[in-house]
Amino acid sequence: MDSFSGLESFVRAADLLSFAEAGRALGISASAVGKNVARLEQQLGLRLFHRTTRQVRLTQEGTLFHERCRRILDELHDARAAMQAAAQAPRGRLRVSLPTIGYRFLLPVLPEFQARYPEVELDLDFNDHLVDVVEAGLDVVIRSGELADSRLVARRLGPFRFILAASPAYLAERGVPLTPADLAGHTSLRYRFLNSGKLEEWTLPGLPAMPIALVCNNMEAMLGAAVSGLGLAYMPDFLARDALARGELQQVLAQQLTHSGQFSALWPSSRQLSPKVRAFVDFASERLFKG
Repeated sequence: MDSFSGLESFVRAADLLSFAEAGRALGISASAVGKNVARLEQQLGLRLFHRTTRQVRLTQEGTLFHERCRRILDELHDARAAMQAAAQAPRGRLRVSLPTIGYRFLLPVLPEFQARYPEVELDLDFNDHLVDVVEAGLDVVIRSGELADSRLVARRLGPFRFILAASPAYLAERGVPLTPADLAGHTSLRYRFLNSGKLEEWTLPGLPAMPIALVCNNMEAMLGAAVSGLGLAYMPDFLARDALARGELQQVLAQQLTHSGQFSALWPSSRQLSPKVRAFVDFASERLFKG
């Protein structure tokens, strides 16, 4: 006997509690459904349904078997759909949300993504507010920090480090701190989170109280303030990389700063991942935050 047909007939009949309805759903006769189920019962040595002239209902054994078979068939259907989706070329509009500073790590690799997937149209939203991925109709978001929304699936992209940096002119005037205690004689530039309104903590052992020269809720503005010589800024390494390379900033206390962050790609949970989303997430995992 075709075991898959028997399982499919049983599950559909159990779902609908009707051989006739199951037959219509499967495109076969009610008699064929009944025969498939009977053969399955014979193989198992169990009665799966109580049958009367008016209705069918599951036995206790049938109920347990139905729960297991439903999961098995769902997995088989998902595997089939995934293989069919994998054969399709990624195409269409892809809505991606990132932090405002996300352009610094994403834009340099986008030409490669576009070359690989020319039929994908990227719609990028650079936004530091905490967006509701499902409500906003987004396909993917890239975020750091705690990932608490159970409606989302996440894949880690990679870590980044935090650094402490200031302009050479500022350090020439104030002196280069050699220990965290030396920071008592310096001024700080602080980032305020848009969602919570809290100031970002500097994760540095032995950090003394420091006067604050400026508070802002935009990382790029804080970077500009540091380059202008207004004080010391605590920021992600990828944000400061270009300014460090140009000599506009100088890193301090590198050995004492060990705090790191983690970016992840998140998308609405679903049994099937569209080819365009899969392509973007795989690409981001491959190319972002790799040194």
